[in-house]
Amino acid sequence: SCPCALVISTPVSVVAALAAAARKGVLIKGGAHLERASRVRCVAFDKTGTLTKGHPQVVDVIAFNGLPPQAIVMLAASIERRSDHPIGQAILQYAAGAGITAPPGDQVHALTGRGAEGQVDGAHVLIGNHRLFEERQLCSAAVHERLDHWSATGRTAVLVARNDEAVGMIAVSDRPRETARDALAQLRRQGVESLVMLTGDSEGPARAVAKEFGVDDCRSELLPEDKVKAVAELRQRYGPVAMVGDGINDAPALASADVGIAMGVAGTDAALETADVALMADELLKIPYAFRLSRATVRNIKANLAISLVLKAAFVGLAVSGVATLWMAVVADTG
Repeated sequence: SCPCALVISTPVSVVAALAAAARKGVLIKGGAHLERASRVRCVAFDKTGTLTKGHPQVVDVIAFNGLPPQAIVMLAASIERRSDHPIGQAILQYAAGAGITAPPGDQVHALTGRGAEGQVDGAHVLIGNHRLFEERQLCSAAVHERLDHWSATGRTAVLVARNDEAVGMIAVSDRPRETARDALAQLRRQGVESLVMLTGDSEGPARAVAKEFGVDDCRSELLPEDKVKAVAELRQRYGPVAMVGDGINDAPALASADVGIAMGVAGTDAALETADVALMADELLKIPYAFRLSRATVRNIKANLAISLVLKAAFVGLAVSGVATLWMAVVADTG
């Protein structure tokens, strides 16, 4: 007649865990997400801004057809003037540091997962990744040769075309997060079966980062819808999947994963709103902490329920034998 212990076994454990996580800088948006994290067996990571710091820098500029490198940077910076993408910001910072004035482009629009295009001084300008230039049939032998060289060194290439002709390339490099390797190692020790990297970056830089961190699988040149398909495929193979990302391109995958985890400081509004968990300090070691906490919480809930059921069974027996009173049962249950 006194169900207090059974009723309170779950909510007190969940509330305590959510509060503990918040003090550690991990915002978990509800008990259901906390409990679901305990069943995750595969974790997928975005690359830029997640496994890497998300602050890329321009390290090389190549110009074709007799154009100076400054002209390539000017064209790219004009298109990226309103962009909040890390690579776009890197190009703008490089242009500012080199004293290159970039007029704002006209009719600029983003090509999701590929790049952007618009008008600069009356010329049609296209900037983006290798996939975009292959689709537009703008690649050449010189472009492929330089791409192979940069890919081998882990650099990301931004290709620039003017009036449907490839005129240059910009190499961008990002540094890995120092704690990424330790975070992945802790996840493996916690029983995560597979660690996967899902990125829209080109294959060469993606493979270089994947090799450095020792992830089990690397899938590159993915559009947002490709990441959603990859998460669904991983779920079929391993069971519950967690996705870790920071950008607007990651938002669909974060929503489709069993547990979506967003990098709070570097993350876009779309990623933070979509994710089930937000890391307020962009610290990857908080991810294995969140999984440890979720599993400890579920163990605690099970222990609470087991103790409650055993206690009730004991008092049912005592009551049938005529030993227990109602007040004894109430005091024992509440305790």
